[in-house]
Formats: sequence, C-alpha cells, structure tokens
Amino acid sequence: MKVSYKWLKDYVDFDLTPQETADALTSTGLEVDSLEEVQSIKGGLQGLFVGKVLTCENHPNSDHLHITTVDLGKGEPQQIVCGAPNVAAGQKVIVADLGCVLYDGEESFTIKKGRLRGVDSFGMICAEDEIGVGTSHDGIIVLPEDAVVGTPAAEYYHLESDWIIEIDITANRADALSHYGVARDLYAWLKQNGYKTSLHRPDCSAFQVDNQNMPIDVEIENTEACKRYACLSIADCEVKESPDWLKNKLSVIGLRPINNIVDITNYVMMAYGQPMHCFDADMVKGHKIIVRTQPEGTEFVTLDGEKHILGERDLSICNAEEPMCIAGVFGGKGSGTYETTKNVVLESAYFHPTWIRKSARRHGLSTDASYRFERGIDPNGVIYALKQAAILIKELAGGKVSMNIKDVYPEPIADFSVDLEYDYVDKLIGKAIGHDTIKNIVTSLEMKIVEERDNGLRLDVPAYRVDVQRPCDVVEDILRIYGYNNVEIGTTLNSTLTIQGEEDHKAKLTNLVSEQLVGCGFNEILNNSLSKSSYYSDLNMNVYTQDSTVKVMNPLSSDLGVMRQTMLFGGLESIVRNVNRKRANLKFFEVGNTYIYNKDKWTADSPISAYVQESHIALWLTGKRVQGSWAHADEDSTIYEMKAYVENIFARVGLSAGAVVIKASDNDIFSKGLRYENRGGRILAEVGVLSLKIKKLFGLQSDVYYADINWDAVMKAIRKNKIVFKEISKYPAVSRDLALLVDKNVQFLDIENIAKQCEKKLLKSVELFDVYEGKNLPVGKKSYAVNFILQDDNKTLNDKAIDAIMKKLITQLTGKLNAELR
Repeated sequence: MKVSYKWLKDYVDFDLTPQETADALTSTGLEVDSLEEVQSIKGGLQGLFVGKVLTCENHPNSDHLHITTVDLGKGEPQQIVCGAPNVAAGQKVIVADLGCVLYDGEESFTIKKGRLRGVDSFGMICAEDEIGVGTSHDGIIVLPEDAVVGTPAAEYYHLESDWIIEIDITANRADALSHYGVARDLYAWLKQNGYKTSLHRPDCSAFQVDNQNMPIDVEIENTEACKRYACLSIADCEVKESPDWLKNKLSVIGLRPINNIVDITNYVMMAYGQPMHCFDADMVKGHKIIVRTQPEGTEFVTLDGEKHILGERDLSICNAEEPMCIAGVFGGKGSGTYETTKNVVLESAYFHPTWIRKSARRHGLSTDASYRFERGIDPNGVIYALKQAAILIKELAGGKVSMNIKDVYPEPIADFSVDLEYDYVDKLIGKAIGHDTIKNIVTSLEMKIVEERDNGLRLDVPAYRVDVQRPCDVVEDILRIYGYNNVEIGTTLNSTLTIQGEEDHKAKLTNLVSEQLVGCGFNEILNNSLSKSSYYSDLNMNVYTQDSTVKVMNPLSSDLGVMRQTMLFGGLESIVRNVNRKRANLKFFEVGNTYIYNKDKWTADSPISAYVQESHIALWLTGKRVQGSWAHADEDSTIYEMKAYVENIFARVGLSAGAVVIKASDNDIFSKGLRYENRGGRILAEVGVLSLKIKKLFGLQSDVYYADINWDAVMKAIRKNKIVFKEISKYPAVSRDLALLVDKNVQFLDIENIAKQCEKKLLKSVELFDVYEGKNLPVGKKSYAVNFILQDDNKTLNDKAIDAIMKKLITQLTGKLNAELR
C-alpha cells in the first residue's frame, strides 16, 4: 500500500523526517518496502521557466509557425519556433529550456536544438497538457503580467514534493489499509517514545440534511453476507473535474482521477479505509436498494464492459428490478457516475469478508474495495465515511442531501472482549515493562479499559482490529509499539534434548540423494502442489484418474483446481518452458508430496481416511547426454541412463538388489517402462519413456524419460537396515557369456529375474550386451547376448564350480523360457 507522507500529517502531528517515519512504521510491524520522493507532476517541472516573448514574427516557410525571441532571464534571448495560434509579443509564458525532459504518460522526450522549416529553435513554449498542469491544448500558457521572468516553473506553480512510503501490509492488518489506520499506529509509537503528538480526523459537524425530496429505501435479504448497509441520496450535483488538491492526493499514491464524485469516494477509502460506491440515482429503480444473491446463471455486465455470470454465492446490490453492482467488488455498467449524472446515491456498507473474497476470486476481479472488504473493515466507521463523503460532495459538486441517512444494521458487531493479566504479558514478552506502560499502549491503540484489577485488565478491542481477539494478540500489539529492540536478549540458553526419529533419518537421506543427483548434473525444481484437473480428465489414464483427485473447494483458478496425484505434469511444464527458450538438454528432479483420494475408504466417522499423502522423488531426463564435445560424438539420453540413476539411488540408501523385484510397468503414462517392487508387492519406483499422448499434450518432440520413486515406501523398506562395511573381495570375478535364442515376447527382465533366483550367492550381475533380430533366425525368435559375473568373496572359483552354476542357469532358462543356446 502506498502512503503519502504529507497525507499522514493530516491526522497525526509529528516532525519526523520521511526516513525516520518509515523506520518508525517498520518497528510497529508495518514493514516499509520502499521510500521514494515524488512530485504531483511527473518530472517536477524541472527545466521549465517563466519567459517573456520579446518578438513574434510569421515563419516565412509556414502558414502557422511563428519565430519568436524569448527572454528567460539568463542573458541573450533565445530564438524559439512556436506553432501555437495565440502566441504574441509581450506575453509571459512557460518555456522548456534545452535539456528539459517532458512526459506524456509513460513516454518521455528531451528538448533539443531543432530546425523547423529551415529555422533554428532553441526551446519550446508550452501548453498546459504538455507540462502536466492542466488538460488544455488550445494554445500556449499565457501568464499574468506580474510573473517574474526566469522564475522556475516549479516555484511559480508552488509545486511541492511529497514522499511515498510503500508498506507491505500483511493479511491480518486490515486496519492499516488507510492513511488514518497507519496514522493510528504512528501516533501510538510517537506517544510511547515520548514525542509530543495528537491524533485527529475531521469531525462531521458540517453534515446536515437539506431536504427529504429523494428518499431511498433499503432491504437486506442476506444478512449473513451483508452485516450493515447505509446509503444517502444527494440531488443537483455537478459532475466535473476535481480540484487540484484532490487530484494531487490521489495521483501521488497512484490513483487516476476520474471526476469529482468518484474521486471523493476513492479519497474517503484511502483516507479512512471505508470502500464506497456511488450510484446514479436515476438507476435506482423503484427508489429501493435490495441486498441479495442472484439466481444461478444471471448475466451481469460490469463497468469495464465484461460480462459475468452470477450465482447464489454472489452478493449483489440491486434496485427494485435488477442488479446494479457485485457487492464490494465491482459496479455495473450504466449504474455509476457520469458527466450527465445529476443525482447520486452514496453507498457505505460492511460485507462479510469470506463472501467478498470468494466472489472476487470466482470472477477474477481484484479492486481496491474488494481488497479491503475481504480482509475486514471497520463496521462502526460506515456512517462516519458516509457523512465525510457527503460533506465533500456538497463542497465540490454543489449537491444537496435529500434524505436522512438510511442505516440498516440488524445485528450490531460488538467489540472484542479480552481479559489480560500483567504476568501473562511479562511472561510472553520476556520482560516486565510495567503496568503503566501496558495501559498507555493499549489506550493509544484505541482499546478501552473496561475494568482494571490488581493483576490485569479487561479490554474492549475495537471491531476493526479483526486480528486482535485473544490475550496473546494484545501482547503482540503491545510489544510492537513498545519495540522488539527494547527487549534485551537474555544470557540464559534453554534447550530441550530430542532423540532423532524416522523423519530426521528421512530428511538426512533426502539431502544425501539430492546431493547425489546434483553431482550427476541434475537441477532441482520446485513446482506447485496444485495442478490442472484437465490433466487427469483429458488423458484418460488408468492409474491417475479424475475420480482420484483431491479437489480444492475454492480454487484460485482452473489451473490450480486439484492437488497433484503425480509430480509428472509440473516437471513437464518446467521442461516445456526451458525447451521453448532453447534449453533442450535437461535433467530435473523434485522432492515433494502427492495427494490421492480413495472414495471407497471414506466413512462418516473418519472422512480423512479417504485421503492419502505420499512423499515422492521424481526425475526427468530429455535431450542429449553429450553434445558439442570435441572428445565424444553427440549422444542422446536413453532410458538406461535413467534406470541407472534410480538404481544408484537405491544403492545409496542401502536398498539391496535382492530386496527389489523388477517387473514391466502397466502404467499408461509410459510407452515402455519398468516397475520396482519390494518382496511384498508394494511399488517402490516406476521408470519409463513417456507415452506419445502425453508428449503431444505438452507439444514435446524429443523423448522424455521419467522416474517416480515412492520415497515413503523406500524409507519403509530400509527402516530395519543396518549399515555393514566389508572389504572388497580379494578373489577374482569370472565372466561368462551366453547367446540365447528366445521367443520375441521374452524380455531381458525375465532372464535377469530367473538368473538371480537360480544363483543368489555367487551371481553378482547380469548384463545384456547385444540383441539381434533378423536373417538366419527362426520366425518369431530373437537372440540375446548376456554376460554373467560370478564371484566368491571367500575363495577363487574353479572351473568345476563355474560350470555347475552355468549348467544350472542354462537348465532354468531352457525350462522356463524355452531358450536355446546358439
């Protein structure tokens, strides 16, 4: 939120510098993000001066240009070519000297020496709109005779700079979303730190009702969504441009002035935190305002011309026939204030924050009003804001208040009652700050002391402090005004001894594996746990289905509608982003959670049992493994590379090859894939080549290799593992090759599993080094060349033992796979 330093001074007396003010606000918890000096006119009129036109002659080569000489009070007069029809000798004018920078919105240009139709020009005589002091472009500015030549334009127009304090308002500090709200905190800080100060705001004594000619009735049908609604009609208004002081107030904090009526409502909102809306009274059909929801499917066009479909959860401000406004969010087309408007109806209300927040998100609308309503405004400031706006409208638009204030407030919102004990304050702060200090701070923050006891206080906390409803909240308020830096750091160190548990072990191994992957060239990514529901509906997958998604009740958008069942799609989005930016060779990994809903496990007694959250490690690999190397030809990444990364992770965490069963994956996200299971059949990981339909969905050309490791399952599988160190075997390994003729449907995985079951002790590895399909082989057959490594850790293997093992392997492969030796 942008706060004007000068505007703050309208409500609290202080003489701090802008930087000191920013530091004070930060110490109260209103963290200042930036401090910037600004002018109400961009550029501050630098390089512009009062000049006098000494001579003015027609340009010989133009029918509309004039050649002038202008005295700027700095020596020789300057020759300036001017095209304004009203330029004449003897005039006092505003001149942009050489080097002056002028602005047109966000665009800027510098005044340089020019040559117009063959005549040199050394400056520019300016119109109002060219320097930002008005909107007229009918001709140049002609100043009164008493204007002093050479006076800087900033000095002539009494242009003063201001300082913008940009504050990062946290969601709980709705009370600080106005200049007066910030002033309250600054006042409390000033008072606590011994400064002479006072807090004040304009009273409403000037408000009076002129007649009863335009009464408006109000009915609240939905009292849950609208707690209070007040309105006031004002007749015979003149809608026109706002005075300079009002335009400057708004423009300096980044709001665009529109007209005097709209500007007044914006001013009141930024001054006191009460959003307001102004209706054209002629649009209030039936002279009645009804606050209600709409039937599902109601069409409504907002002020920006966009059509929205309203439903039973959208609160509307209606006249007797139709909706005029989405309550607290956006006005309707035709119901606002225009140049032709003569009579207006001012709205000031309190809406339930949740209703406004949901409507704003549902329709993708975010306004200054909705930002405040959805965080909670002051329900007791509604009438004050309405009166202040009415006073200003009468002053600036000449209107007459034509009805008594209509205030519908069915159930008044009470202040929060809090019992506060002094010992509790001292304990929570860690220091005894004194009873008087506590009382002074709470009263400076507009909390009322209802009862004072020896051991504490009973307070009424204003309803606008929606974040202060418990004793600990009050202590937080006391401490931020007292000053965190004023609480000394003690010399005693309190500690609690804890025993390392499974989560600590899991975190340690997660970091270990992350470092291992980074060492292999992977980059870690972190994606949103929220995902598109269309991924699970459009792909029609057998594992990740639409019915299994955990749906968000109030999604921010359709792209964030469900919790992710798999981390696959987030990684693919990252891959697409990089590929589109010419980075095609990628290795990504992510550690995170997945979420699945199983409706069969849902029960009324334990609905949460239907939801499963699991920790996973996902890996993505695409592009080339080697590219552009002088020592190695370009080489594409392969699924075998990904398979090696996964098995190396298993080895790193102590998951032995004997504890893992490898099978073909039936997950249809893969065109080909493997599944790693434990002996009990639980899936530990899946590795494969992503299917063509997924590649098409993301517009990817190259193959993408994906691995999904169920980290929770892996941690459970190694829970009882003990790390045992042993010497590297002193005895040599023996290598044997077999060329096997097998059916085409036989996979190497089948051979590997049979071999490992056949010889569990001495067989160290099984590797496929050649596959042949073609001539000289029987129909329906293929040839696998397989290498077997045998090793005994206690002795050297002899030929007899080796031959016995190989004979046993051949017998098993022949019997179970109908394999033949070639």
